[in-house]
Amino acid sequence: MAYWLESGRGLVLLNGASNEDLRAMDQAVWNDLGADTAERVATLLRFRCLLQVFRAQRLKALFLQKGFALIAPALHAAATERLNAERGFNPLKFERALQQAMSALEAKHRADAEEMFRAAA
Repeated sequence: MAYWLESGRGLVLLNGASNEDLRAMDQAVWNDLGADTAERVATLLRFRCLLQVFRAQRLKALFLQKGFALIAPALHAAATERLNAERGFNPLKFERALQQAMSALEAKHRADAEEMFRAAA
């Protein structure tokens, strides 16, 4: 995802990626990750499935509602969710995992803010 953000294409989850974009990402992953070929292939497969699952209207709507704050939880969900190599991520299960990750992140931010407020008082 860092490749997409650094190249100014952070909306790839919303707009999708062309074949040329995917080839450029493949090259970036191949250059940036270590020598472990299995890790490279797994990363590329999961990211392509992440792009595919965001074609679902409900996930696009969630992205539009939450904005870039959705990226880190989406990457966490993509890294931890079960992946069907032929069909990718199940959109409903992915959305559920994404909502859980976002709720946990928001709860942590609230707790941190409350702790900072108490420390300042």
